[in-house]
Amino acid sequence: MNLASIHFYPIKSTTGHDVPEIEVQPWGLAGDRRYLVTGEQGELVTAREEPRLLACVARLDDAGTLTLTGPHAAPLRVVPTTERSLIKVGRTPVELTDCGDDAARWLSALLGRQVRLMWLDDPTRRPVNPEYARPDDRVSLADGYPLLLTSSASLARLNDWIAEGAVERGEEVPAPLSMRRFRPNVVIDGVGTPFAEDAWRRVRIGSVEFRVTKGCDRCVLTTVDPDTHTKGKEPIRTLSKYRRWEGKVWFGVNLIPDGPGRIAQGDSVTIL
Repeated sequence: MNLASIHFYPIKSTTGHDVPEIEVQPWGLAGDRRYLVTGEQGELVTAREEPRLLACVARLDDAGTLTLTGPHAAPLRVVPTTERSLIKVGRTPVELTDCGDDAARWLSALLGRQVRLMWLDDPTRRPVNPEYARPDDRVSLADGYPLLLTSSASLARLNDWIAEGAVERGEEVPAPLSMRRFRPNVVIDGVGTPFAEDAWRRVRIGSVEFRVTKGCDRCVLTTVDPDTHTKGKEPIRTLSKYRRWEGKVWFGVNLIPDGPGRIAQGDSVTIL
């Protein structure tokens, strides 16, 4: 097995980037999900309810400066303030730094509602769910865990199921879903059996070892086309048929790194 691709997302729920190699930090991939968008009451805003967030492309330069680009306005260089607020991320209130009025206006114009951009300046602030983690484990602003792993074999099987379902219903067979729907950090090729990753407990990618904490339960964001930003029924409809238990549907597994390191496309992947 080998590491087929690497992806990171500077702002939660915005367009991701494919990179040939990247640093693994204790709380996730370098630069991954250190920013998020909030509403007028300080609530988390994601592409689940605001699919147009996917039209935002956020880029980090070598100095860590964030620049926003989108279809509605000129690019904007983000300059964080010193003002901090407690924002509830998942179940945990986390102290985040406000990124200023210019970033707020830029994103508000994109979404057509008042929002602000917030930054996790200190990634050691947010603990991982203790039910699946050690006391010193930390995570950035991802939904719950530092990394998400998926496999090409599992996506291929899912697309087969979707095609079979369309035929059974007398519908046109849709184009295969892209892995972009699932917003993984690492995608593995060469897995012999679809969904074999469900049973993994530890994995080494290159020289970096990870704990596999739990499967990833999927939400409505997977039904949003990352290019058109329109919603459909797949893959939730098909996952509900084949991959539903505990009242949720599942695709991919969550990882916690056991230490820092660097991973690159083509790295060997070993189940430990």
